[in-house]
Amino acid sequence: MTTEKKPGTLKLTPAAVKKKPADPFAPRRAPVRPPGPARAKSVSASAPKPPREPTKGFGAQRPGAEGDRNDRPRSGFGADRPGSERPASDRPRSGPPAGPRDNERNWSDRPAPRRPDPRDAPYGSTDRSQRTPTNAPRPPQSHRPDLARVGNVRGEIRLNKRMADLGLCSRREADEWIARGWVLVNGEPAIMGMPVAPDAQVEVLPQARHQQAGQVTILLHKPMGYVSGQPEDGHEAAATLIGAPSQWRGDARHPADARRFAPEHTRGLAPCGRLDIDSVGLLVLTQDGRIARQLIGESSGIEKEYLVRVQWAPNGPHGAGVVTQDVQAVFPADKLALLRHGLSLDEQPLKPAQVDWMNPEQLRFVLVEGKKRQIRRMCEQVGLHVVGLKRIRIGKVVLGNLPVGQWRYLGAGEGF
Repeated sequence: MTTEKKPGTLKLTPAAVKKKPADPFAPRRAPVRPPGPARAKSVSASAPKPPREPTKGFGAQRPGAEGDRNDRPRSGFGADRPGSERPASDRPRSGPPAGPRDNERNWSDRPAPRRPDPRDAPYGSTDRSQRTPTNAPRPPQSHRPDLARVGNVRGEIRLNKRMADLGLCSRREADEWIARGWVLVNGEPAIMGMPVAPDAQVEVLPQARHQQAGQVTILLHKPMGYVSGQPEDGHEAAATLIGAPSQWRGDARHPADARRFAPEHTRGLAPCGRLDIDSVGLLVLTQDGRIARQLIGESSGIEKEYLVRVQWAPNGPHGAGVVTQDVQAVFPADKLALLRHGLSLDEQPLKPAQVDWMNPEQLRFVLVEGKKRQIRRMCEQVGLHVVGLKRIRIGKVVLGNLPVGQWRYLGAGEGF
């Protein structure tokens, strides 16, 4: 009798179990989750997806409720046409449906011509024959001063020029007054840039007169080394000499109404007539546009008197034959006549001038114009070299005893 033994279960203690070292290159196993409620399975990206229905073509009928417009027969693009075997869903998304080829086309079945669309016509080609001409008179257009043309047949000119011609102020000052509403034309407030007729009544309000009364005019004895206008080439402007310490108090004849210097008197001072950097004498600086226009305006005829010390230098100031003493004796008389009239500068003839000998080395010039370095360039054309130039008079105002580098106010009774 054969006895079979049941296989027993071998139990090992934890101490007897020997763990093998982990293989770093072995694939990782998913952790065993404890039992729990059933979870929804996620679809893996590698799992096969259900087939999608083919997309219907453009114009295909869409499902809708009964009585929807999709159930209605369509006659437009994409609708089922009789005689077409291809369904609408197979048609291309854009473009007209395919038709027969050229050799199979029946020329009697041409499509009807398209009605012309007025929007396709170029701009400006609209048929104007449909408009019926009217004989109704046009309404009179009101005069627009701001859009009127200046210098028209009525002889109108700009208001600022008209005010300057009347001697009321300068053009720049007129624009400032117009902007502030201080000017009336025929009783109405003026507009910037408006033209006015010659017989228009131009009125200036008292505010403008009061502002103009506070403007000053300064007479300065400019020294050598200062420029008349803006600083240039490292030289200071003559206006920097205007101040309380340099005001001349020795002229008892023209106290200028005992006016005291104020800092605002140096604002907006404009030189009226330039003097070269190496020239000295009377220089006028003013805040009054009327005086500026009177002295340097286009139609200005104010005389300016100069004393000029010269040398005879027919070959230039550094050439041979320079005469420094008794220049009057060697200077030809015909050259003196050219200085008075007959010379040109910048291809423009000069106006007649008064030129006389004051002493054997000094000439006296009286000019009614003031071009750049005019006297020096005139003397160069006749063989003279200027070594000194001083302006002693402008109109009726003389330099007098005003010391070099000092200044005074133009008196109330003085005028150019």
